[in-house]
Formats: sequence, C-alpha cells, structure tokens
Amino acid sequence: MTNFEEMGFTPGILKAIQELGFENPMPVQEKVIPLMLGGEVDIIALAQTGTGKTAAFGLPLVQATDTEINNTQALILCPTRELCMQITGDLTDYAKYTGKLKILAVYGGASIDNQIRGLKKGVHIIVATPGRLIDLIGRGAARLSAVTTVILDEADEMLNMGFLDSINEILEEVPDGHRTLLFSATMSKEISSIARKYMDNPVEITIGTKNSSADNVSHAYYLVHAKDKYKVLKRIADFEPDIYGIVFCRTRKETQEVASKLINDGYNADALHGDLSQVQRDAVMQKFRMRNLQLLVATDVAARGLDVDDLTHVINYSLPDDTEVYTHRSGRTGRAGKTGISISLVHLRERHNLQQIERLVKKPFKAIPIPTGTEICGKQLFHWLNKLETVVTDHQEIEKFLPEIKEKLAGLDREELLKRVVSLQFDRFLGDYRNGEDIIDPVPEREGSFGRSGKRDAREEYPGNYTRLFINLGKTDGFFPEQLIELVNSNTKGRKVPIGKIDLLKTFSFFEVEPSYADELIKALNNATFDNRRVAVEIAQEKTDKPRQGDFSGKRPAKWSDRRPEKRSQGRSESKSRDYKRDSKFGKKDKKKYSR
Repeated sequence: MTNFEEMGFTPGILKAIQELGFENPMPVQEKVIPLMLGGEVDIIALAQTGTGKTAAFGLPLVQATDTEINNTQALILCPTRELCMQITGDLTDYAKYTGKLKILAVYGGASIDNQIRGLKKGVHIIVATPGRLIDLIGRGAARLSAVTTVILDEADEMLNMGFLDSINEILEEVPDGHRTLLFSATMSKEISSIARKYMDNPVEITIGTKNSSADNVSHAYYLVHAKDKYKVLKRIADFEPDIYGIVFCRTRKETQEVASKLINDGYNADALHGDLSQVQRDAVMQKFRMRNLQLLVATDVAARGLDVDDLTHVINYSLPDDTEVYTHRSGRTGRAGKTGISISLVHLRERHNLQQIERLVKKPFKAIPIPTGTEICGKQLFHWLNKLETVVTDHQEIEKFLPEIKEKLAGLDREELLKRVVSLQFDRFLGDYRNGEDIIDPVPEREGSFGRSGKRDAREEYPGNYTRLFINLGKTDGFFPEQLIELVNSNTKGRKVPIGKIDLLKTFSFFEVEPSYADELIKALNNATFDNRRVAVEIAQEKTDKPRQGDFSGKRPAKWSDRRPEKRSQGRSESKSRDYKRDSKFGKKDKKKYSR
C-alpha cells in the first residue's frame, strides 16, 4: 500500500496529516490523489459517504493552490450547509502549515453581507451550496473567472435536491479549460449528462461496486404490521443499549410524531426536519454530535450532507420512495472502515420495494425476528451489570454515609438485595415487557414456511391451508403469544405444532394451525386449564359477507356466549345475548347497557 509520504506531499501537509491521525490512505485516496497531483485530468469518483472523499480531493487541492495569487482558484459545490461547513473545516486543518491559504464557506441561512465582505478580501477556495453561490454571482460578489478546478461533492444528492439548473448556471460561469472532479455515491442519468457536457474524457474510479452500498454495512429488516412499527422501533432501541443512530421517516409530520413519542417514553431523541429554523436545526445537531442524543429522527432532505462519525445504526422507519435514497441512508453508518447496520421496518405491502432495494445495493437483506420482552430485559440487565462492574467508586463523600447504609440494609440477605436493586433499575422494562411478546409477525416463522428467511410464506403458496381456531382466553387473562405457544407445547406431548397467524383480543383470541393438527389440538386443549380456568377451543366460524344470527361474521363462534359461563348471568336470554353481539360493534358506549 502506498503511504502519504510516497505521494509527494509537502512537509507542511504531511505534518497536518500526522496530527490528524491519518495512517495509511484509504482506497479512494490511493486512486484520486496521484491523479490530482500528477496532472489536469478530469475524474469521476463513485464512492460511498464516509470513505475518505474529502481528504482525497482536499489534500492535493490545498497543495496545488497558489497562495501568492489573490484570486479564487478552486470551487467546491456541495448540497447542504452542514457539509459545506465540514469540508471547509477539513480543508483548514489540511492547510494548517501551508501559509496563508484563504478558504470561505458560503451557504444559505447565514449572513450574506458577511460572506460578501469575505469575498471582497480575496479567497483562494470557495466551498458553496449552489443556491447561495448563484445569489452571490448575481450580486457580482463571487467571481469565478480564474477558477481552474471545480469539485462537485455528493453530486447525486445535489441533483436529488433539484440543483441541476443551478449547477449548470454556475459551471457556465467557469472558464473553459478548468479541471472538473465529480464525487457521487451513485451514477444516475443526470450525472452522466453533466459528465458528458462539462468533463473531458474523465477517468472513472469506482470504490466497491457501482451504485452499491458500503461493504462494511450489513442490511436487515423486520417484517411488521404497520400499526406495530413504533413498538418495534422501541424494541430495537431497548435491545441495543449503546445505539447511536438516525431514524429515517418519509414526512415531516411522521418525523415529529415519532420523535415526540420517543421523548415522551424516556428516550434520548429529537427530530430534524424542514419545519425547524436554522437555529433549532443547529441546536439539535450539536446535541447529536455530542452524543447527548442517541436517536436522531430525520427526513431525507434534513439529513442530507450530515457528517457524523461512529453511527452504529441507520433505521428506516419508512422505506424511501426512491430506491437510490436508501444507498445514501445506509451510507451514514459503517464509515471510515468501521462496521454498521441498516435496519428497515417493512410491512407486507412494502416487500416489493425491499426487493428493488436489494437489487440496487447488490446485497441480500437478512430477515430478523423481533426481540422478545425476555431478550430485551436480559440485554438491558447485563448492560447495566457491565456498567456497575466498571463504575468508579473513589468518592470520599460516600464514605461517611456507608455505616448508616449498611445498618439500613442489614436485614436483607445478598440475594434479596440483588433482586430489589435489579427490580428498581428495571421497573420500566419489566412493566413494558412482563406480559411477554405481543407483537405478531405478519408472516410468523414456523416449520414448513419461509417467513423470516425472506422466501415465500406457506399461506401464500397454499391459500386456505390453515384452520382458524377460537380460544376463550385473551389479553385480560394475561394471555399472549408466549403463553399460547407454551399451552400448545405442554399439551401436545412434545409434538411441534406449526402455528400460523395469532389474533389476540381482549377476552378471547384466534390462532391458525395446519388442518392435520386441528382435531388433535382441540381435543388436547379442551382438557387443559390456564390460571385455574378451563380452556375452551373450537374451530372458528367462517367469515361471510352478511352476518348470520348469532355468529358475528366469523369474529366470534356461534356459541361464544357459552365460552365463559362463570362470568355470565345465568338468567340472560338468548335474544339479549344476540343483541349484545349485534350492538357491541358500535363501541363501548352501547356495550355498557349489557352488564356482565
């Protein structure tokens, strides 16, 4: 591998590189830097965000700029204010020991008068967003007649944001014969058009596979009901105590709603979207960069150009409409050689979108099971124990309280003390998850199906191949999927019964089994008890377009009134029971007149 010393940098730049902690060039730097230092060739570099692109063009640009000439010699265009500031900061670091190199960032949301004053003093390198630069050109403040190098960073992002016309207008202001470098994560038709129009036989460099995601980012998804998305998001955050990531939503409204829910539920989260002022936006980003926030909930537009190191997760709360946007989302993690994970919450109608994204990034997505309450509590417990084990206890102020503390706790043995400490610490998690798993996979994993492997589900391949059973237990009985599976397993003599969809209701439930198991399971469970209650199971009534008297259109068995005799008045008439069924669909208000 070529090192920085062998590339021909000046001692001042090498000293800056050493102070920044750069050891060996990254792949994009190995390929771009020699071309920039060796001649005037145009370059198209296709590489993901976080692969070292800024240093790839920034280091040779700093070296090639003549500080004795008080004109703008280089122009860098980028999509957002944040990226503009980040590039300017990096170039300033590279130029620390190279003399009086003047670099100016120009972007919207800041004082244009200050930027005009800076341009009038003379600037060697301008780093700009297209909109603000167009404004400054129109006012005669930005002059590009001496520019010899133009760099388009995150070109695909600029085009996605609608800057194509502005880019064309700016490039028309740059004299012929300049060198153009185009950096992009993807190669779209629009980028190819810019290359044909403004570049002269460009050398194309691809890091990884064209239009693919970074190699050190893994891709996974949860298949969920749309109504369960927020519950699953919470479980991801609870299952990963050290999570530091971005949650991507489709709309500003969804972004704010998800962030508000997370904040109300006690998570370190905040929102980033277009309705925020620049001051609010900067405050949120400052908190996130300082890790005072673990989760940043953002829209794609608001998150463009964000440069945050060490993200562990990108979570796609909603899949993007444009499949190429996924590449940019996932590129926020797994940067600078580190690993990351991109997780998508996908409901059944979005599986086609997921397949399109898989083809785009050229990587398979792994279907993973939703963490159970038991798994989450265990993960949190051991995370807390690790912190407890490593906590610093050298606080003299505590010493004076120890005798009284010991006396207060003297009546508790070691085991009881541990139980109480853990219970106190995990009250929220135990409260949330003590009732077991209550999130149902749209396509549950079971023997003979392909629910979580991403292949076809048995119910799709063989429609109608499951028998729907009614059981007289529901959520008010503390009856959840874990309890159902345990009840089935304990009463079928060790046989593995494939269970399909589970529908939990308040006082009763439905679940699916393969037809060959139905009769055996009904017989076994009708002899069982749950919490000292007799279990009753039978085949559920078929759904019909028109409700028949006494069957509730398949949502309850015809004999549902006999399921819970201990809770019903013996004197209730058959007619009144039917009236209750008919009226109950109109809500709790009508239900009150039928006392139990």
